[in-house]
Amino acid sequence: MPRTFEYEDPGRIGLIEDLKKASKENKTEIWRSIARELSRSRKNRREVNIRRLNRYTSNNETAIVPGKLLGDGNLDHRVDVAAFKLTKGAKEKIEKSGGNTMSIQDLIKKNPKGSKIKIIG
Repeated sequence: MPRTFEYEDPGRIGLIEDLKKASKENKTEIWRSIARELSRSRKNRREVNIRRLNRYTSNNETAIVPGKLLGDGNLDHRVDVAAFKLTKGAKEKIEKSGGNTMSIQDLIKKNPKGSKIKIIG
């Protein structure tokens, strides 16, 4: 069992374990890669703006942000997004464009092989 400190987020630690398990069970590298990203210290985790999400995705794609999704920028197409954390503004912009937000665990259940998912960061 990994060593945890009292100030660590138990939800993040559990998510990392779930990602590693999904990677092993489904023989896919994407979940292990996301687990590695989430294992970073908070100051080294990714923060992505809607602007970047808009630039690197196309209509009806699925994206994952292994960090925090911020609401700066505009989204001009539909995209489904799973993120470790997201701001209220980011969630509103995604939903306004017709997309959906979900937890990373929900994305694992929906797409266990991790096919056709873009990592944004």
